[in-house]
Amino acid sequence: MNKTLLAIVAVVAIAIGGYFVLRPAPEEMQVAEPAATEEAAPAETQDSAETAAPAEGEQPATETETAAVIPAGGELHIYNWGNYTNPKLIEKFEAANSVKVTLDSYDSNETMLAKVQAGGSGFDIVVPGDYMVDIMLKSNLLAKTEPNKMENFKNVDPLWVDVYWDSGRNYTVPWQWGTTSFTVDTAKYKGDINTLAVLFDPPQELCGRINMLTDMNDVINAGLRYLDLPRCNNNPDDLKKVSEQLLKSKACWRTFSYDTIQMMTSGDIDASQQWNGASMRVREQIPTATYAYPKEGFTGWMDNVAVLADAPNLENAKKFQNFIMDPENAALISDFAKYANGIAGSDKFLPAEFATAPEIKMPEGAPAPEFVPPCAQEVVDKYNAIWTDLQK
Repeated sequence: MNKTLLAIVAVVAIAIGGYFVLRPAPEEMQVAEPAATEEAAPAETQDSAETAAPAEGEQPATETETAAVIPAGGELHIYNWGNYTNPKLIEKFEAANSVKVTLDSYDSNETMLAKVQAGGSGFDIVVPGDYMVDIMLKSNLLAKTEPNKMENFKNVDPLWVDVYWDSGRNYTVPWQWGTTSFTVDTAKYKGDINTLAVLFDPPQELCGRINMLTDMNDVINAGLRYLDLPRCNNNPDDLKKVSEQLLKSKACWRTFSYDTIQMMTSGDIDASQQWNGASMRVREQIPTATYAYPKEGFTGWMDNVAVLADAPNLENAKKFQNFIMDPENAALISDFAKYANGIAGSDKFLPAEFATAPEIKMPEGAPAPEFVPPCAQEVVDKYNAIWTDLQK
């Protein structure tokens, strides 16, 4: 597995990297296998050519009656990050299109990729992060659905059209975008939190009370930023420095986990590497929880709705892409998970305080979030070695 931009104009810079970057879900979720891959065994063994005779006075079921469980509009199978999809959005799409939607979840881009690469997943829609779209396109795993020719494409914020992972938007549409930094309960630590020193040279109050994401690149890249070293770094001396820093800092880290919301709100930890939308959800329960904008920099990302090349319900998948580019529908996405969505006009359908929330509206002087394509495989291999050593 190595799995939240709205009222701001983010400067897309090349900096986070690595094949194994995870696009964080708000909380850790177990990956659910698609229900369609298994069929219940019959109660009794019988010849496959036999069928039970109707009871006396009953008429045999017709094909139309048997198929009535599937709506007239068919089906749609979505594979998305856990705790990331508003049930109201699904209900609205189903009602508008007479489509039955099934939703399964994953906890990282890599989990999703492995499932898709295995073939026969049965899924129509996936929601890869920016760098993962790039990887999947190069592997011919996505259908060219041409969202840029769909009715609602006019609502996409121009900032998110000519993006490095899908320039012009021939394959994907925005789902949500955000940043990866960290959250601190300022009731427990009252010092300056806008520095990566909080994670890598922690104050006494936080030592042993910090969680880091189970995400190779989010951790390594944060370490590289702290040391003022480039991302996608292949320099042996630089990598030695960051490895030593991570091992030193680990002494003050309590856990590696994606379950950041639960861990913060339960009081298990007082600081956690985290995504901005998840941080907002923590603040709703702990008012003193504050999202940091470290001076050394932080990661930016965007998750995107893509259609698999072997999608069994291609037309319904296209309908869903167009559906979520409607501002009112995009607002349902953001209202649930607390991230911006990249669709102009959606703010009209969100609470007024959403756009000004400190996790959404970055303060003046904060660095621009960094967005980066995948690193070269030789860099990934070296990151893997550092990560493996760190996990010992």
